[in-house]
Amino acid sequence: MKKYIFYIVVIFGCLSCEKKLDQAPISNPSAGNFYRNTADFQQAIAGIYQGTHNPDYGITQFDLSEVRSDNIYSPGTSGVRDWIPINNFERAALAANHPIVSGVWNGDFNGILRANTVIDKLDAAVVPDNATRDKMEGEAKFFRAFFYFDLVRWFGKVPIFDHVATPTEALTVPRSPVADVYALIISDLQTAITKLPPKSTAAGERGRATTDAAKGLLALVYLTRSGATYNIEGPGLGTNDYATAITLLNEIIASNRYSLQPTYASVFSYTNENNSEIIFDMQNIDPGTTADAGLGTQLPSAMYEGQYANAVKIGFAGGVDIDAPKLPSNNLRTSFEAADTRDDFSILPNYTDLNGNFINRSQFVKFLDLTKKPLIRFNFAINFPILRYADVLLMKAEAILRGGGGGTQAEIDALVKQVRDRAGLSGSVLNNITLDLLLAERRREFIAEGKRWHDLVRTGKVLTVMAAFDASDDVSNKMNPITANDIIYPIQQNQLSVSPGLYTQNAGY
Repeated sequence: MKKYIFYIVVIFGCLSCEKKLDQAPISNPSAGNFYRNTADFQQAIAGIYQGTHNPDYGITQFDLSEVRSDNIYSPGTSGVRDWIPINNFERAALAANHPIVSGVWNGDFNGILRANTVIDKLDAAVVPDNATRDKMEGEAKFFRAFFYFDLVRWFGKVPIFDHVATPTEALTVPRSPVADVYALIISDLQTAITKLPPKSTAAGERGRATTDAAKGLLALVYLTRSGATYNIEGPGLGTNDYATAITLLNEIIASNRYSLQPTYASVFSYTNENNSEIIFDMQNIDPGTTADAGLGTQLPSAMYEGQYANAVKIGFAGGVDIDAPKLPSNNLRTSFEAADTRDDFSILPNYTDLNGNFINRSQFVKFLDLTKKPLIRFNFAINFPILRYADVLLMKAEAILRGGGGGTQAEIDALVKQVRDRAGLSGSVLNNITLDLLLAERRREFIAEGKRWHDLVRTGKVLTVMAAFDASDDVSNKMNPITANDIIYPIQQNQLSVSPGLYTQNAGY
């Protein structure tokens, strides 16, 4: 399998010290001497891409979005599992240096540091070719926006670092208003759009950020910023940017560089990666027989049960503990129409364990192909989709529904029909698509891709949907009732303690 291989850039290394905000390169004596030529910058750019692997972006999105939402029910029966407080809205546990929540904060700021280092050092003296230098700047700014968008959706206000900060400076930078964070994100993506190339199938270019990836991400930024505010300092500002989002989405559609795959399964095939539907994804590499970790993804092991992995002989099996399985919720399972191919492809309804026992419990297997098992579970070679053409079509339908203008109900219905037809539902035509129907379609289309929580928050539906889910599906009675404050995650105690008074905790925690 030919893929763009990302190398870890040693100079970024570990940023640890006694007191840190995971932003400044505390121990980095060689960084100033590293950026000597174009090859050094190419290696540094590769290090920015590698930032999506630590922590694994796909697993983070699955745990913080899918587990949090009505797609999964994982209240736990005994023991302590990192995802249980996420499912159950356990506020104190989530604020107390929770490993998943801490991981996304630290990982995103590490990615921002890598991007800032390239942006600060990049100049014509060391990268004399204008086109190469522009592309590098576009990639660095694309990823700075990418990581900040991730942060603002999870935490609301965050500190802004638009350059590499010294350790002392980092300890004085407070959280900035959400509107200011968006201003940086939008500016960076607008720059990226002008400096990045279109999609290319050339060797070494697969998986790279492109002008269309920047347009698609910016369209989602505008949709998210336009979302409901809930009277919290979260990602929604009610800015009504829907028409601007439609313009960007129309440009992607008009480029004719993308199309829906003929079948749903083909989108996620290990032998069909970087296909016509993929606008941007996280590349994962098959290391062959070396068992090296870090090139592939562990994502399937964050979904399947450990005893299932043992039964099908996945190396160093891992998996989800059966005292807290990440069950596809009844609410989700019953939402599929009989002919919908996305159901059977994404969810395994039952399995037989190593001892021949029939286990009547479902699990997600969307990214698992047992004919492509890696040597050990850390290196599944399936890419994780971040932006697909199906998303572009459904985002455009959403923007029109939200009053973006320039579209009709017939156009909305036609956009959704394309996605439903591909899912095997051409004989079940839906007309007069509403926002609720659109959300239900997005739920089935992007199952296990980490979008559900964001979709509910953005469209103003999260409180009513999750309250109904709590009432209908929480048979263990372990979920705390959701409040508006639960829409974003807490700032971790270790960050609050670094410089007391610099950060204030999000309300409700």
